[in-house]
Amino acid sequence: MASSPPRSLRRPIPWALALLALALSLPAWAAPTCTKRLRWSDDPPYSMRLPDGRIGGWTVDLAQAVLQRMGCQVVLEEMPFARALAELKSGRLDLLDGAFPLPERQTFAYFSKPMVRSRNLVFIRESDRPRYRGQSLEELHREGWIFGAQVGVMYGPAYAALQGEERFRARLQLVPRRSSLWQMLALGRVDLVMADELTAAHELAHAQLNTRIVATPLVVSAEPAAMAFSKATTDLAFVQRYEATLLALQADGTYQRLRQRYGLPAAEQPPTKP
Repeated sequence: MASSPPRSLRRPIPWALALLALALSLPAWAAPTCTKRLRWSDDPPYSMRLPDGRIGGWTVDLAQAVLQRMGCQVVLEEMPFARALAELKSGRLDLLDGAFPLPERQTFAYFSKPMVRSRNLVFIRESDRPRYRGQSLEELHREGWIFGAQVGVMYGPAYAALQGEERFRARLQLVPRRSSLWQMLALGRVDLVMADELTAAHELAHAQLNTRIVATPLVVSAEPAAMAFSKATTDLAFVQRYEATLLALQADGTYQRLRQRYGLPAAEQPPTKP
């Protein structure tokens, strides 16, 4: 009597073929509904390279949590702020965090409700404390202080007003990265630098400049920043979904847990609907 063929050689039954076809089609069905390119830079504690080599930071982690809950894959793109604005306008970048909704930017970007409030302070050399009497950026300019700033970064209305003066622009030193500004300040190439107080504390300690460069009491801006979305790749409905998802992360405690991960106080809350 002829023996039965091994199980592995038997003809597949119809339901097995159907399961195989279903398995082959699953990757396409399971793929994220969108891919969004998010800018990051060395800007602790908001965005930075972590000790294990990963990219993280308070606002990077928050944006990724929101986008992943929306079913989107996140691609992190490192670039200076000025270039990020240009890439956002062209559509080669989808999201830019920590941006102020200036009128000229609203022509090419949607903005979420403001979510991160931080103070920009004036920093000077410790050795210049005796001559520092600044009550405003205007006063410091009139006294002849040389300003250092990042290209494309807006430090508040007083700074914007000074940019309309030719004499101020002639003395203003602009660079793409803030790390260069700290070195320029330490070497005496500029007299003051404007920067976020939390970021400055991280960077000056890391560069071992925190005893040579100090913060002044002068606050140049304290407006909350927002997430900017490229109009070339994103519609307003997506922005509204992003905000709704952010509120859901607030409600379930994720928002505060991410803040606490980076040692930030738990008091600040994202915007809530009226």
